[in-house]
Amino acid sequence: MTPFVYMAPAARVVFGSGTRAALADEIRTLACRRALILSTPPQRSDADQLASDIGALAAGVFTEAAMHTPLEITERAVAHARALASDCVVAIGGGSSVGLAKAIALNTDQPQIVLPTTYAGSEATSILGQTAGKEKRTLRSPKVQPEVIIYDVDLTLTLPVHQTAVSGMNAIAHAIEALYAQDRNPVISILAEEAIRCFAKSLPTLVASPGDRQARSDALYAAWLCGCCLNAVSMGLHHKLCHTLGGMFDLPHAETHAVILPHATAYNTPAAQEVMQRAAGALGAGDAAAGLFDLATRLGAPTTLSALGLKETDLDAAAAAAVRTPYPNPRPLSLLAVRDLLENAFQGLRPASNLGSETHHA
Repeated sequence: MTPFVYMAPAARVVFGSGTRAALADEIRTLACRRALILSTPPQRSDADQLASDIGALAAGVFTEAAMHTPLEITERAVAHARALASDCVVAIGGGSSVGLAKAIALNTDQPQIVLPTTYAGSEATSILGQTAGKEKRTLRSPKVQPEVIIYDVDLTLTLPVHQTAVSGMNAIAHAIEALYAQDRNPVISILAEEAIRCFAKSLPTLVASPGDRQARSDALYAAWLCGCCLNAVSMGLHHKLCHTLGGMFDLPHAETHAVILPHATAYNTPAAQEVMQRAAGALGAGDAAAGLFDLATRLGAPTTLSALGLKETDLDAAAAAAVRTPYPNPRPLSLLAVRDLLENAFQGLRPASNLGSETHHA
C-alpha cells in the first residue's frame, strides 16, 4: 500500500428531489436569521424565488455574480452584505454564484449554503479562484468551504443541453486530474473512476433527452464526486491552463475545460499510463485522451480554442504563463510541449495515444 493522507471536509450534503424546500431549516440549523441570496444576472428570478420561499429569513439578494469571480464584484457584494447585516450567504447557480459566496465568506466569515444548478462541483471544495486585472489566482482555505450543499435534482431539469455538456466536461476534469495527482489516495481514486463512469453514461443520455430524471440524478451525483476529488488533491496542468486562459483572455470557464481536457490528458498520459488506463476504462474507451475528445464531440461541446474566441497569436503568451510558476504535474512542464498542446487545442485535433510524449515533441 502506498502511504497517503486523506482529510474529509466537514460539509453537510442534502441530496434528492425537492430538497430546496429544506433551505429555511438549514439556515436555522446554522443559527442564522438573515441570509443574503446570490446569483448571476440571468438567474435573478431563481434568487428572488428563494428569497420568497424563506420569507423573513431573507435579508436581500445580490445578482451580480460573474465568471472567474472578479475582485471588484466581490467588493460590492461584501459591502452589500455588511449593509444588510446578513449573517449567512445562500448561492444558487453554478461556479460563478458559488465563487462569489466563497469570496464573501473569505472576507466576512459568514457560513454558506449552496444550491447548485450545474455540474461544476466547486461547491464541494475549499478552493476559490479570483480574478484581478488579467490574472486569475487560486487559494485553498477552510474559510471558503460551504457548510451546506443542497443538491436538488429538480433545479437541473431545465439546464440547457450546451451547459449540461460543458459543465459535465468541466467536472470530469477534476476526476481525471485527481487520478494522477501526486497526493492522490485510494478513496479519491475510487470516487474519480465512479464519477467518470457516471458522467460517461449520463451526459449522452441528457443530450438526447434533457428531462431524463434518472440521468439528471446520476449526473448531479457524479458532479458531487468530482467536487470531492477536486477538494482532496492538488490539480495539475489542465487546471493551470484553464485558469490561465480564463484569467488572461476571459474565455468561458466550462467551455475552456471541455476543450483543454483531452489535450492535457494526452500530455500527461506518458507519465501516468496506469491510472489513465483506469480512466479510459471508466469512459469505455481504449485511450483516455481520445475518449474524452470523442465524448465532448458526441455531446456537442466545443473542441477548439478558436471557437471560444482565442487568437492564435495569444498561444505563446498563454504557454509562457502556464509554465512560469512550478506546480505538481505527472510530466515535467516544457514550454515547447505546452505550446504544442495549445496549438492542438486551438485547431481541435483529436489526440492520439502518443500525443504529448517526449519523442513526439523532440
